[in-house]
Amino acid sequence: MLVFVHDKTVIVFAGGEMAPLKRPLPEFDLVIAADSGLDHATAAGVAVDLLVGDLDSVSDDALTAAREAGVGIEEHPPDKDATDLELALAAAVRHGAAHIVVLGGGGGRIDHLLANAMLLASPAWSEIDVEWHVDSAHILAIRSEATLTGRAGDLLTLLAIGEPADGVTTEGLAYELTDEVLLASSTRGVSNTFTGTAARVRVRTGILLAIHVLGD
Repeated sequence: MLVFVHDKTVIVFAGGEMAPLKRPLPEFDLVIAADSGLDHATAAGVAVDLLVGDLDSVSDDALTAAREAGVGIEEHPPDKDATDLELALAAAVRHGAAHIVVLGGGGGRIDHLLANAMLLASPAWSEIDVEWHVDSAHILAIRSEATLTGRAGDLLTLLAIGEPADGVTTEGLAYELTDEVLLASSTRGVSNTFTGTAARVRVRTGILLAIHVLGD
């Protein structure tokens, strides 16, 4: 029986707009670009291992350079049932990702932004740590617990996705929660603040989307 080992850290460059990174990249094993994310990777001086998408927004120069460099290309038809970012995340999982860091994907259409945020909480990545650096925010899906690092006064919003998040407990925030419930239709978790350099969030059941607004 084949055993697939998921132990890699994969960087995924999304399309859309990409703000300057406020934190250094972690050590990584693989880089995937979602369509015009190839242009962002090129601008950042990061070599791409795989290009995924319908290739409708990547620049001709970047695409030509990728072909000449022998970059793997997974081209999809324009009429597809998933965004380029979702296809890139699926490719990362197939290549053994245990940790995925998504970069970029800001600006542009609000429906894409919301869909990509919801995408982090997909059951398809339930065994994978997925985080997203977009604009001035660091976003991650919390299914059990996570510790976020920042500075006192940083904003942190916790949103329940799809169903109530039960047993929510926090440490290091101005408004602490202790074994409480956040409803998917509630704004109760919006705009909490760090009291120090770290905030710990735990949830017993359900999924929380943590949105950490990074300071300058």
